[in-house]
Amino acid sequence: MAEYLLVRPVRLSLETVAARSGLHPELVRRFAALSLLECTTDADGRLWFTPSTVAILARIQRLRSGLSLNYAAIGLVLDLLDRIDVLEAQVRSQRRWT
Repeated sequence: MAEYLLVRPVRLSLETVAARSGLHPELVRRFAALSLLECTTDADGRLWFTPSTVAILARIQRLRSGLSLNYAAIGLVLDLLDRIDVLEAQVRSQRRWT
């Protein structure tokens, strides 16, 4: 079955994400290069992010300042937090059916 988008997906430019998060654009670009942020690039090489990127950047900043983690450890913690969210959602879903 084919899927068709009825509206264009919302995406934010590097400059917009940097302004909303209060970070320098080069730091945001570095986080994307380290795979801490998901982004897409267009034909001109510009980076585009989803609106949730701003919240992810806030989480990265809290981990960096609160726990003094390096960027490799931050990536691992972010992955673990995402897995915890999935597992908690599964538990909530199972509780509804029992």
